[in-house]
Amino acid sequence: MDAQEKFDYWLDIAQYDLDTAKTMLNSGRWLYVMFMCQQAVEKLVKGLYVLYIDDNVPKTHNIRVLIERYESLLPEEITDERYNLFEDLTIHYLNGRYADYKQKLSEWLNEQTATDFFNRTKDVFAWLLTLKP
Repeated sequence: MDAQEKFDYWLDIAQYDLDTAKTMLNSGRWLYVMFMCQQAVEKLVKGLYVLYIDDNVPKTHNIRVLIERYESLLPEEITDERYNLFEDLTIHYLNGRYADYKQKLSEWLNEQTATDFFNRTKDVFAWLLTLKP
């Protein structure tokens, strides 16, 4: 499999996760909206990693750590707003895997918060697609 085929694989599962986030939003599963948004962005960033660096994608869920490895090769700088979203998604993903935090996160999340994260994720997802070399 060449780099383009590997990217296509990552893109396919990233798009599936973004579609799943929308389904979770429509069904009121706020915690899973966050989880799937993080997964969608992480996978697309990993797909870009394959195109910009190689197919030895680091085994991390930290989106910022991944994209910083090839940020200097991108056609444009990453804004603070986008970095903030990467960090928010990563924090909620990692902490959401633990029962105590999952309960607190479930209490904090609501339809408006989940919708906001989903819309921000859709925007950054579309932007990430423009970075494909």
